[in-house]
Amino acid sequence: MSRVANQAITLPKGVTATITTDSVTVKGAKGTMSLPLTAAIEVVQEGDQLKVNQKVETRQSNIEAGTTRAHLANYVTGVSSGFERKLELVGVGYRAAAQGKSLNLTLGFSHPVVYAAPEGVVIETPSQTEILIKGIDRQKVGQVAADIRAYRPPEPYKGKGVRYSGEKIELKEAKKK
Repeated sequence: MSRVANQAITLPKGVTATITTDSVTVKGAKGTMSLPLTAAIEVVQEGDQLKVNQKVETRQSNIEAGTTRAHLANYVTGVSSGFERKLELVGVGYRAAAQGKSLNLTLGFSHPVVYAAPEGVVIETPSQTEILIKGIDRQKVGQVAADIRAYRPPEPYKGKGVRYSGEKIELKEAKKK
């Protein structure tokens, strides 16, 4: 069996799991998420812990068990405390402003960039050069951060662009005369 799937998932206070034959639904203070299950995987609740088991011992079910356990752990964390990703804008004139469900970016192009946030993701701008992305789905939060970063990734000579908070950019040496 998968080493990852062997670990039990502890449900914090206020989080409940509903298990059916083909899905697991996790409810918490921040929302509800549902994970479909394959035929080779079963999830069992023992007290305040969830365990992922394989019905058949095959290589594919081993892979699916580890993936299912990882997704369930992310769902439990998401509905209890949520996920957040922070982006920084580095460059003269680079600004961000959240307006409702969209994000207006000024990134040195001839036009402003408007990014519409998907359902379940909240975008905040504590300052003009910081973007805070929050949500209960880890995959969505990470994808939104990657999409925004892709508009102007950090360039290697001056380091200007949109970067993750704490990301180190290896700067190249400029051309010498």
